[in-house]
Amino acid sequence: MSLVLSIDTSTYICSVALHEDGIIKAEADLYLEKSHSGSLTQLIEQVLLHGDYQMEDISAVAVSNGPGSYTGLRIGMSTAKGLCFALDVPLIGVSSLDAMALQVSKFILEGRSQLLVPMIDARRMEVFYKYLEPDLTEVQKLGNLILEEDTFDKLLSENDEIILFGNGAEKAAELYQDKRNLKIIEGVTPKAKFMGDLAFNKFQRQEFESLAYFEPNYGKEFFSPKSKKKPFVNLRS
Repeated sequence: MSLVLSIDTSTYICSVALHEDGIIKAEADLYLEKSHSGSLTQLIEQVLLHGDYQMEDISAVAVSNGPGSYTGLRIGMSTAKGLCFALDVPLIGVSSLDAMALQVSKFILEGRSQLLVPMIDARRMEVFYKYLEPDLTEVQKLGNLILEEDTFDKLLSENDEIILFGNGAEKAAELYQDKRNLKIIEGVTPKAKFMGDLAFNKFQRQEFESLAYFEPNYGKEFFSPKSKKKPFVNLRS
């Protein structure tokens, strides 16, 4: 028996779930901006209590490794690593895009050539994205994309249908409203409860991450603007 604690903090949703052999036993989601640092450990305590488990029952910790919010991913990753170190259990990394694709797999129609395109907002018209086959086989790895009206025209000629989802896709709904074979599914967000199957498969294959070196995949380099009140001063010795 494996009990995997899953954590997703890649967006504004703070999400935790428990899966026993891939089957969900308890979940807790908090839809509140900037709540991760103060609420994550409380949500973990809640799912353990509701599932009637103890911390010592955990076999592994799965964490969303991005892309997504820089701060959110850092909080989730540091919490997951701390738990793994304290409990002496392995760490499992799960892509937030793959977890969203798993949600959408129920919309797949047999006999049709469909391409799944999970997207997470990267501000303005830029998104983090990847391409997956209906069986979740990766066609194109994580990348950045500026959405334009003709972005998917070539892919539409090669597939019966392209399915876009995630908050990155929703913001571009008007851009593609006239594309007959391009479907946008709303309300798909990364959540811990959808990490269960992916994490369990990795647990069985023993695909674990290094507590020392594993880092979130932010999608692009983090940039922090200089403070106007306290600009950085390069001191020389």
